[in-house]
Amino acid sequence: MISVDNVAVEHSGSTLFSNISFAINETDKIALMGKNGAGKSTLLKIIAGQSKPTSGSVSAPKDFVVSYLPQHLLTSDDCTVMEETSKAFASYLNMKTEIDRINEELTVRTDYESEEYYKLIEQVSELSEKFYAIEEINYEAEVEKVLLGLGFVREDFTRLTSEFSGGWRMRIELAKILLQNPDLILLDEPTNHLDIESIQWLEDFLMNKAKAVVVISHDRAFVDNITTRTIEVTMGRIYDYKAKYSHYLELRKERREQQQKHYEEQQRTIADIQAFIDRFKGTYSKTLQVQSRVKMLEKMEIIEVDEVDTSALKLRFPPSPRSGKYPVIVDEMSKSYGDHVVFKNASMTIEQGQKVAFVGKNGEGKSTMIKAIMGEIEFEGKCELGHNAMIGYFAQNQASLLDESLSIFETIDQIAVGEVRTKVKDILGAFMFKGDDINKKVKVLSGGEKTRLAMVKLLLEPVNLLILDEPTNHLDMKTKDIIKDALKAFDGTLIVVSHDRDFLDGLVTKVFEFGKKRVKEHFEDINGFLRNKKIENLKEVER
Repeated sequence: MISVDNVAVEHSGSTLFSNISFAINETDKIALMGKNGAGKSTLLKIIAGQSKPTSGSVSAPKDFVVSYLPQHLLTSDDCTVMEETSKAFASYLNMKTEIDRINEELTVRTDYESEEYYKLIEQVSELSEKFYAIEEINYEAEVEKVLLGLGFVREDFTRLTSEFSGGWRMRIELAKILLQNPDLILLDEPTNHLDIESIQWLEDFLMNKAKAVVVISHDRAFVDNITTRTIEVTMGRIYDYKAKYSHYLELRKERREQQQKHYEEQQRTIADIQAFIDRFKGTYSKTLQVQSRVKMLEKMEIIEVDEVDTSALKLRFPPSPRSGKYPVIVDEMSKSYGDHVVFKNASMTIEQGQKVAFVGKNGEGKSTMIKAIMGEIEFEGKCELGHNAMIGYFAQNQASLLDESLSIFETIDQIAVGEVRTKVKDILGAFMFKGDDINKKVKVLSGGEKTRLAMVKLLLEPVNLLILDEPTNHLDMKTKDIIKDALKAFDGTLIVVSHDRDFLDGLVTKVFEFGKKRVKEHFEDINGFLRNKKIENLKEVER
């Protein structure tokens, strides 16, 4: 279907990858994996035709439609959500307009025998054949269905796109892609701006309605649910597994163990040969044998062991200072902005040491509740913090609050105290800031790098109530695992807002669901909550 042939990319003299070849078949659902900087996004751009490789080519059949959603993108600002999303049907609507225009022209022309007249008839016939081969589209209904699935409400349809945040504009672009019904959908981190319900809707769409899909994502559960093939980019080459992500991890471990075994055997052989050469290189009777072994060494292809990140340092939060038995008590809290009610009469009690998740659609009040707990906004009702509550807070925009004039090392060094000061480089290494990287200024870092740095800062401050608002956006799976392990071992109280099920799994023991102007308490982990939610949704459909 689409063929990637001997593709190579070089940047400033260094090779990102070379001679990469694979085919994407018409129903493939592929996860593109690899550590940060391996070249995943570059490869996706090349397949999308947005970038050119240094050498090699990508070929596809005629009229083949590829749709690409990059990590960072902005829609235009001069139209409503409905108008912008309807652009997905531009070619269909343009075709209809052109047919109408030609038919109109044919009714007023009288040069029936002329060559121009015949050309117009041929043109309208060809267009009509194409147009009527497409099933008639009620495009407004299709647009509505997709926008509602991605979390918009009907009142949003007539609002200008300029009124929405970057995350919501990303959803508009995603809606346009899904409506175009392309032959191949390329998605780079599509779940970063989606809540749990929207992710479930997207999963269902990609599994049951999309043709071929290639996705880069750090949401392990999402990748596992939608893909059946994994292509790993590592050390300038690829490995292609006919397996979903979790199975690929097992196969990759086996592959690396085999490589290590063969590498060690080869090193022993090389050592034996070298020992023979060193021992007999001046001995006349052994000259031929020595020369033969030297040639053998020269011809030998050295086995490479694929890189494994050895930086999975065990991170630990400092012991948390003692706090009261109930760090957070909310009683009959209500919050409105003008006529818009966010939630009414919300109550919650969070015990010392509990780890809880705030979940629900975007805009239902999760971040508002956090601002109320932090004392940043006014509200009706009560919110009390327990004795000696010391809050560590990670906001969605935490990365933008860093001092851009400092280097990475200076940012951490100025808050590290005691024994931790001797481990600053190790801690930064665990978050993939290595070597000379630690001297980079914060202002030149990408969004993901700033997020990681803000997270390191949080790890070093002694607190007993941690509040994390979407902490895993832009983080790769390895970094998320490091943070999750540190949070599991954290002996204080944790409130986390997240749509990343894999991150919440095994971390939280209680869920507060925000929706329909209410806050509902679920005494179960995230998997139990989702199982029950699906049952509830079925009942709602039956009603």
